[in-house]
Amino acid sequence: MDSSIHLDNIVMQFGDFTAVQQLDLNIESGEFFSFLGPSGCGKTTILNMISGFLQPTHGNVYIGGQNMQGVPANKRPTSMIFQNLALFPLMSVAENIEFGLEVRGIKKAARKKTSDRLLELVDLADSGNKKISELSGGQKQRIAIARALAVEPQVLLLDEPLSALDLKLRQHMRNELKELQRKTGITFIYITHDQGEALTMSDRVAVMSAGKLQQVADPITLYRQPKTIFAAGFVGENNAIRGRVTDVNAENITLDCGELGLLQGNNPGNLSRGEEATLFIRPEHISLDHEQHTNQLSARIEEINFEGSYLTLVATAKNFVKLTVQISSDQYLASMVPHSEIRLSFNPSEAIVIAGGEDV
Repeated sequence: MDSSIHLDNIVMQFGDFTAVQQLDLNIESGEFFSFLGPSGCGKTTILNMISGFLQPTHGNVYIGGQNMQGVPANKRPTSMIFQNLALFPLMSVAENIEFGLEVRGIKKAARKKTSDRLLELVDLADSGNKKISELSGGQKQRIAIARALAVEPQVLLLDEPLSALDLKLRQHMRNELKELQRKTGITFIYITHDQGEALTMSDRVAVMSAGKLQQVADPITLYRQPKTIFAAGFVGENNAIRGRVTDVNAENITLDCGELGLLQGNNPGNLSRGEEATLFIRPEHISLDHEQHTNQLSARIEEINFEGSYLTLVATAKNFVKLTVQISSDQYLASMVPHSEIRLSFNPSEAIVIAGGEDV
């Protein structure tokens, strides 16, 4: 069954405010696709347009190749899991799962067969007669998923469903959700502001900012090859150093970074001499060996944070540039104390240069 989504140049306006700018996007059938961005960037508005709770001001939503213009939410081949889960506390677990089927007039025996199958799918086979209040947070999450799957949607929409869980449980549920998506084979569209969730679970991620689509890519590409300053700064920890392009060749771009000197980064192929640009380098790609790489600089340690297998150093270089450096714990030296100087280097191939810099 085709469960692809095509957002055909959709726009959503509320009076003079544009919540979602012109967005053209294809989501493949059976894909785990996430919209990632800060609060207010338009993620949930997009989900509501797909579900039918909102009609786009301009453009159309297609599900399985069918135009959803004028099709109400209860007639669309979608199910939604809300942030608060919206389980019915006075119903048993099985009754919660069967609710959508009962509304559709499905007979009791068929409803029970479906709820039994879904309880087994979410590893809660013996919980059908329990009250919702008897479940843990993670179990409630799985019941909400089972209820959404009961009506056999082509597309499952998930609006930050893990945000209320503690860190350990969130990490566990990421694996659960990905495994459920794999088992069912239906299209999952996931909304989150948590980059860890998006990168861990998704086949592809769309990064949003202020209603505008910044980049769509698989998680590895998004992390290694951000296309915009926003994507580079929002997805993962990144160090940003502003400068002006002084030289461009097939491999590298050279930036004049003021008192930091000349620094080189990977050439994305769209910059010219004289342009303002920003060099981004991940904390794990900065070395403590000053002579190891072409790019070299000095900084003063401000903080040292021990995080188990690795250390995070926060330091200040010239021009008051803040740098975060991540090293393995066995690289720690007694001389690494606040206010001490460290010498750093990084490989130009590990840095990426993006046009602009005013938003850093």
